Amino acid sequence: MTRNALPILTIVAAIFVLWYAAAVWLNAAWAYDRAGRAGVELSYTEMVADTWAQDKPKLPAPHQVAVELWETTVEKNITSKRSLIYHSWITLSATLLGFAMGTALGIALAVGIVYNRVMDMSVMPWVIASQTIPILAIAPMIIVVLNAVGISGLLPKALISMYLSFFPVVVGMVKGLRSPGVMQLDQMKTWNASSGQTFWTLRLPSSMPYLFTSMKVAMAASLVGAIVGELPTGAVAGLGARLLAGSYYGQTIQIWSALLMAAALAAVLVSGIGLIQRIVLKRMGMA
Repeated sequence: MTRNALPILTIVAAIFVLWYAAAVWLNAAWAYDRAGRAGVELSYTEMVADTWAQDKPKLPAPHQVAVELWETTVEKNITSKRSLIYHSWITLSATLLGFAMGTALGIALAVGIVYNRVMDMSVMPWVIASQTIPILAIAPMIIVVLNAVGISGLLPKALISMYLSFFPVVVGMVKGLRSPGVMQLDQMKTWNASSGQTFWTLRLPSSMPYLFTSMKVAMAASLVGAIVGELPTGAVAGLGARLLAGSYYGQTIQIWSALLMAAALAAVLVSGIGLIQRIVLKRMGMA
């Protein structure tokens, strides 16, 4: 266990060292400028201490972000509008709904593409082309159109999440459904198996490793979609709203704490899918 943890701890330590060094480099100009206007000459030690303690630094030091995370998660009531847990729940709800819709759409399209040559030749190119459109360009359009018909709140953000999450599921599921070899398919034909029986007993079980791998990518993409969906709406809740408010008022510490909270949320969600993957594949005898 120690041998396995040592490389990880080394990388983490290197990240923190580089982070602190970058904070000194980026925040030093403001520290010297403020000291010059006050008629004070800073020593190098005082300058470093100042760069790690500024209220609105260009790059906050790790301990400043840690303090902000502690204050907005542990010390705040989870129903408070200043609680990151509250904002994370708002974003999480859109993420999970978008992920569920994206996964369902991706699986349905994949089945159609594998079993229907017309869909394979017509739908698959459009699925690929859909991902060339920047999400920052299409998100405001979705929000405006849905607001025009009286739909607002959770669903528009979930649709943006779905737009980002369905693509990896389509690609992974198509690959998985086509993974059985010719000999396996011929064996099913010798047993006079129908297309439905071949799907449920051969193609679908064979696609499970591909599906779970694509779902991990889709979950991360869905979270990004939920956050992006909060930006053009001027939302007052959600991690995207925290990022937006932080950028408006120059609160870089708030921005970084929201970013790290989003990263932690993504890690938990992806790890949850990985746990389900291990359980399902073990029960199927694939682990």
